[in-house]
Amino acid sequence: MAARARLTVVLVDTTVWVDLFRGAATAQVAALGRLIADGEDICTCGVILTEVLQGVREDSDFRRTVARFDAFLFLPMSRRTFVKAAELYRLLRRKGITIWKPLDCMIAAVSLEHDVPLLHNDRDFDPIAAHCGLRVIEACDGGR
Repeated sequence: MAARARLTVVLVDTTVWVDLFRGAATAQVAALGRLIADGEDICTCGVILTEVLQGVREDSDFRRTVARFDAFLFLPMSRRTFVKAAELYRLLRRKGITIWKPLDCMIAAVSLEHDVPLLHNDRDFDPIAAHCGLRVIEACDGGR
C-alpha cells in the first residue's frame, strides 16, 4: 500500500466549520476529521474567522470557539488579496458566472495567494476552481 502524501496546509471554509459545529454528517466534515487525524496543518483567515464567530450565539461558546481557532495557522490578507478577490469576481462575471457571495472570492484569493488548497461545501467555489486555478480538496476522495 502506497503512503499518502501530506498536504501540509489546508484552508477550511466557513461552510465546513458550520457543518461540523451543527453536527452535520457531510463528506466535508468527514474529510476535515481525517485531515486533523492525519496531523495536517489547518489554517484560517480573517474572513472565515469572522464568519464563523458571527454565527456563535452564546458568549461561552464564542470564547471557546475563539480559543479553538487560536490553534490554527492564520493566513494574512494583504491589499493584494483584496485586489485578487475583485479580479476573480470580475473574470467570472465576464464569463457569465455569478458568484453569489463575494466574500467567497476573498477566501479563494487567500487560498490562491498562499498556494493552499481549500476544503469547502459551497458551490460558489466550483467555478473559481474551474476557471481560476483554485485548488480544492475533494471530500469524496478521502480529503486528499
